[in-house]
Amino acid sequence: MEEVLRPITALRNLTASEIFINLLDVALVAFLIYRLLLLVRGTRAWRILIGVIAFLIVLVLSDKFGLNTLHWILDKATILGPVALVILFLPEVRQAIEGFGKITPLQMIHVPGSGEERAEARTVEEICSAVAELQQESIGALIVIERTAKLDEIISNGVALNARVSAPLLGSIFYGENPLHDGAVILRGDTVMAAACRLPLSENPRLDSHLHMRHRAAVGISEQTDAFTITVSEERGTISVANDGELRRLSTVPELRDLLNRELRKMPHTPGVPKPAKKSRRRVRTR
Repeated sequence: MEEVLRPITALRNLTASEIFINLLDVALVAFLIYRLLLLVRGTRAWRILIGVIAFLIVLVLSDKFGLNTLHWILDKATILGPVALVILFLPEVRQAIEGFGKITPLQMIHVPGSGEERAEARTVEEICSAVAELQQESIGALIVIERTAKLDEIISNGVALNARVSAPLLGSIFYGENPLHDGAVILRGDTVMAAACRLPLSENPRLDSHLHMRHRAAVGISEQTDAFTITVSEERGTISVANDGELRRLSTVPELRDLLNRELRKMPHTPGVPKPAKKSRRRVRTR
């Protein structure tokens, strides 16, 4: 009990300036942790961070319950922990350093909400109308819908548009003669942020070797972030969606509409519309 009360009683001996410095120190550390969590939320780094926390919990519990062999192995593994974390978080560390340089005083005191801009019902309908037309004309398309994780780095490598989402706009972007058709379109809420964006390709060996680059890019961005991706095949005219590193083929546009409403607008499932098949780890054939 004395050990618990000792830090509290020690506060009485501090001067006003020392208390202020300690509070400032705690506030700065809390701010850095907060910005770091905002940075990795919804990305691959978030899953890695959860894995690291689980590792530390097992390390502590193995020592407490006398699992000496397991504790010894985990304890030795922590020696390489800092190096491994730097390698795993290298893209996020670079983004964090760049992000801190761009923070304004207003952003420092701004507390965002969920971080995800909800799409309006009109936007979902415009997306579905565009996909239906692209499917009918067998025009390839790749549409990435941003969610919690910001895609500013992806947006910056494309052509900025900042236009309201509409079916004619999306259709014209992917028309074969348009110089912007070769790449992905990034949507944020109800806005088309950019077109002709380059996406990271998935290196998942479980994906079918015959998948085209467009589908591998769709899976790749969904592996690294929580983005929701829609792909239209120009060969077969099929519609596929990628989410959380999994690629699924949809049968109809109403099925896409129902999925978008559930994923983006948190709406209940539409009666009469079949739900997409559950995620599978088997190879996916989508051309």
